[in-house]
Amino acid sequence: MKLGLAEMLLGRDPVKAAATLEQLKGDADEALETLRDLARGIYPPLLADKGLVVALQSQARKATVPVTVEAEGVERYPQDIEATVYFCVLEALQNVQKYASATAVVVRLRDDEGALHFEVADDGRGFDTATVRKGAGLTNMSDRVDALAGAVEVTSRAGGGTRIRGSVPVPAAVVAA
Repeated sequence: MKLGLAEMLLGRDPVKAAATLEQLKGDADEALETLRDLARGIYPPLLADKGLVVALQSQARKATVPVTVEAEGVERYPQDIEATVYFCVLEALQNVQKYASATAVVVRLRDDEGALHFEVADDGRGFDTATVRKGAGLTNMSDRVDALAGAVEVTSRAGGGTRIRGSVPVPAAVVAA
């Protein structure tokens, strides 16, 4: 999307086009670094160092749609829980950017009742969940969350945006700590 914007700006506003291309260069460098880390099986560095909220805020700043991250009572969790929620939220954000034609997205994180809850809600065009086939992204989210005995729910309607909610149980030892 940003490449298309840069191309469009080339003739009209070369200064903005150059700024967009510079931003794309930074995005590509960071994506390459993340891809290398993941290829080596390394937990994303920012997630490891700063936690889920900071890592998701960083990703939100890179999105092509304005994304707000709200967190309530969210602390640090075992790597498998943080990675599951992190990658589910990233998958949902990618889906919004690809398909939703949204103007805003809100990511909500909440620690409550022995579980870490997440939600990604957009104001995009939505879809009929009864007729649209579940794609690889939603399947990946479900598989990740199922592996930790959690649940994912997708609600959407044509013209009404989409909301993906999930929760992952937090072990009692983590809650007590």
